[in-house]
Amino acid sequence: MSFPIFVEAVNGQFEASLIGAPNVRVVKPNRAQAIAGLKAEIQQRVALGELLSLEIDAVSVSDLAGKYSSDPTLRQISDEAYQLRDAERN
Repeated sequence: MSFPIFVEAVNGQFEASLIGAPNVRVVKPNRAQAIAGLKAEIQQRVALGELLSLEIDAVSVSDLAGKYSSDPTLRQISDEAYQLRDAERN
């Protein structure tokens, strides 16, 4: 299993953090220790919990087509907009 991590020098030490989970981080005196510490932290979290992939349906503009077709408020707003447009043309 692979996880993207970010390692940076901070105040003379090294901080390793899990990308996307800022609360999963370790600060150690050198880079190798920070990476090893983060690896141990991730392994512990995976052992205590359950690692899953979650699929979420994407919402696009085309998903909204017709969604508000029976909304009387939208019809009123549209009618007013058309009246204003027609008045401006004259």
